[in-house]
Order: sequence, then C-alpha cells, then structure tokens
Amino acid sequence: MRLRLIILTSILCLAVGGFWWRWTPGVPVAGPEPFRHGPDDSKVVALVVNVDWGEECLPVILDICRRHDTKLTFFVTGRWAGKFPDLVRRMAAEGHEIGNHGFGYPHPDMLSVEQNLQDIRKAEAVIRGIIAQRTTLFAPPYGEHGPAVLQAAERAGYRTVLWSVDTVDWKFRNADTIIGRVVNRVHPGAIVLMHPLESTTKALPVIITELEKDGYRLVTVGRLLGGDSPPFSGASKVKRGTVLLFREYRDMVQPEGVSSIGANNADDASISEV
Repeated sequence: MRLRLIILTSILCLAVGGFWWRWTPGVPVAGPEPFRHGPDDSKVVALVVNVDWGEECLPVILDICRRHDTKLTFFVTGRWAGKFPDLVRRMAAEGHEIGNHGFGYPHPDMLSVEQNLQDIRKAEAVIRGIIAQRTTLFAPPYGEHGPAVLQAAERAGYRTVLWSVDTVDWKFRNADTIIGRVVNRVHPGAIVLMHPLESTTKALPVIITELEKDGYRLVTVGRLLGGDSPPFSGASKVKRGTVLLFREYRDMVQPEGVSSIGANNADDASISEV
C-alpha cells in the first residue's frame, strides 16, 4: 500500500511539474522544428550561402551562378545588408532567394524570445527597405535553435532553416575539400551550407557541374520546401532613398546584456561559422 502511494505521488509530481514548465512565464515553448532538408523523393538540392561578411567574394559567386543559370538562397544579416545594399539588390534582381540571418549576429540561444524577435524584425526591416520584399525564411546564427529561437521565428512568421550538408568551408579553406564534402554527402532534398570565401568561389562551379552531372536539380530553399518566397518585384522599383530610412538600424544597440559575438573575422576558426 505504501509503495503504491509513493508511485502515485511521484506520477502526480511529474505531471504537476510538467504543467508548471509548460505554462510558467519565461520558460519558452519551442516552435515548429527547423527544416534541415526537403523531401527526399526527388533529386533536388538547395545551395545556401550565409552572409555576414565576404562581400569581396559575392560578385564572383553571383557571376558563377549567372553562367551556370543557378539560383542560390542567400541568408544575409541586417547589419551586413545595410552596409552593402547594392549586393543585396543584385542578388534579388538576378533571381536568387534572400532569407533573414538575424540583424547583429548574436548567439540566439543566449537571448529571450522577445530579444530574438527584435533581432529578426530589425533584419527584416533593413532587407525589406532594400528590395521591397518581406523575407520568409530564417537561418539562425551559429545554427542555434533552442526553444526561444524557434518560438520567436514562428511569431515573426518565418520558417527556420538549418542544413543537412555542411561544407565547413570557413574552417577548411580548401576547394578540393569543400567539393568532396558536398559530392560525397549530398542526398535528395539536401540543403548545402556555404559561406562567401575565396575557396568556396573556386569550389562552387565544380559543385554545380558535378551535382547536375549526377542528375540533381538545383533550386532555392523556398522551392525545395514548397511555397516559394514571393517573386522579387524588381530593383528599379525600389527607390534608393528607401534604404536610408532603415540605415538607423545599423547603429542600433544589441539587446541589453548581450554582446554581438559575431563571425566578422573569417579567420577565427575557433568559432562555429554558420
């Protein structure tokens, strides 16, 4: 009888504890799971470039894509987009998909839901001011996707995107290694993560050629997941003065108590660059 009472009491405590965790303010409930890949029923792949630096390499990447008639998904930070609006316009004007990579490149798992929401919306405002289009896909810095991150992205109306094939190009800096990591790990529905580096510019044309030779079709993340981002309305329709309205966001402070531990220095191989 005593054993039964102990068991019932334990079950009741667990139930009450779970209810308390679920409903206590300040304890976020995770949003939808992030997308690491698309459907695996056809040989379709999305190439992703996360951008918070590397503006010197991006024109080369865009030229390669134009020659190969390939569309990428660029996840750009708000602070970078505000500094290089012409590159963002070119990405969009040439048919590439632009996603949200947050504004100031903090560690999202160190932020509250509200702080993550603020960071996402600041980036959205900058990007929208440049291309007159709202972003709908969110790639969290460092790939951090704790409950607060996922809930904030959901509240902001975003689908959170990670990856299934990581080139780790920020670390290896060798074109052959980058190529090998992609062609040996690719699979139907893969999302391949890259960064704007010189070694990546050398690897990219080979990657595109090898994947297409193997029967893969390269698409944007939006198309891979279904429900494309709205088509870009054209750079000529965006007045340059519009960007100035959002320049103030570049100088806005980080959420209180959180530093921008970013990936500005591509040579810092001790930090996971995503």
